[in-house]
Amino acid sequence: MIKHLKPKSEFGRNVLTLMTGTTIAQAIPIAISPILTRIYTPEDFGVFALIMGISTIISVAATGRYEHAIMLPKKIGEAVNIVVLSILLVIFVSIAALLGIMIFNVEITALLGSPEISKLLYFVPCSIFLTGMYRSFSYWSIRKKQYKALAFNRVSQTGTTAVTNVTLGMGGLGNIGLLWGTLAGQGVATIRLGAIILRNDRASFNKVQKSKIYILAKRYVNFPKFDILASLLNVGSQQIVPILFNLLFSSLMAGYYFFVVKILNLPAMIVSRAVSDVFKEKASKDYNELGSAKVIYLLTLKRLFLIGVFPAIAAFFFIADLFVIIFGHNWIISGQFAQILIPMIFLRFVVSPLTYIFYIASKQNINLIGQFFLFAFTLLSFYCGYEASDPFITVTLISVLYSMFYIVNLYLSYRLCDVNS
Repeated sequence: MIKHLKPKSEFGRNVLTLMTGTTIAQAIPIAISPILTRIYTPEDFGVFALIMGISTIISVAATGRYEHAIMLPKKIGEAVNIVVLSILLVIFVSIAALLGIMIFNVEITALLGSPEISKLLYFVPCSIFLTGMYRSFSYWSIRKKQYKALAFNRVSQTGTTAVTNVTLGMGGLGNIGLLWGTLAGQGVATIRLGAIILRNDRASFNKVQKSKIYILAKRYVNFPKFDILASLLNVGSQQIVPILFNLLFSSLMAGYYFFVVKILNLPAMIVSRAVSDVFKEKASKDYNELGSAKVIYLLTLKRLFLIGVFPAIAAFFFIADLFVIIFGHNWIISGQFAQILIPMIFLRFVVSPLTYIFYIASKQNINLIGQFFLFAFTLLSFYCGYEASDPFITVTLISVLYSMFYIVNLYLSYRLCDVNS
């Protein structure tokens, strides 16, 4: 009976494998969220969002975006050299970030208007290193179709983060507990995935050559040339939000916003991330071998839409009250933010996995233009909200303008599904 319930296609089986791991992985932070909101304050989440926002923005450029190129070469030997290229760049950027924080610590804290985060800034280079290494390892694992390893790894990461967060939070460490929890989870996931790769693919990595790394760096130069700036703008548009909330409103408002986005994104990521990882491998293969990824694109679009539309409608009407019931009355503003952001979260859930077509079709320049608009939308949203001294105006504009952006991205990515488009 169970065998009949399993998907027959390889795509479906791979998605199910990743989705199972991702479901468990994301269920852990969802389950402990009511605990975290009672041992950490909104201000703790606001400071945590500020530090992780800085880390995430820099992490985007740490690999030169070459990790996305790991999926593209037909020869496994070329892919290995790209993995090493990505790792070398991560090491360089992490060391540079550490030196920058050591030298300009006072200036950075003054710029951010938060002198109390001086020591917390040293979490940034650690997070950059672990994030970049994990990305390089995970893209290699996706290419090798090691979906079970990825699924288990996600569970170990969120489980470690959850245990550390609760333990340190009950010890009264505040925002430091949140930061150490994140680093612990990242560290466990990176070390474990690296060990698996070292055990299974040592022979492949022994064939790495400096000359090939240089050649491949030039061949896929469009990734650092166009995609670094595009990704910085994309991630910056998201991560600059808690930073600007801290600067223009308060760490309290930053905490409300960060927490609601975290909670809304968790269930969306259960399916979206699993589908995205498998879609990358399948779409890349179809595009290179068949000249078109349109069939898998439309199939993925249909599945994501049907999975997300009804929960999104239900959440729009009930989520504000649920936030108060589950997380406590102190988080009522987060519930109100959540209702406003539901349309944007739904469209991001449907569209984001499909935009990998930009990389497959080598159209990073188009993506770059789009990210300029997204970043401008973010700044415009904060300008209007700050002028009116109303953070709700900012959140509403973010939801509306981002939704428009995702709709345009859906149209453009579909047009690029064919080689000759």
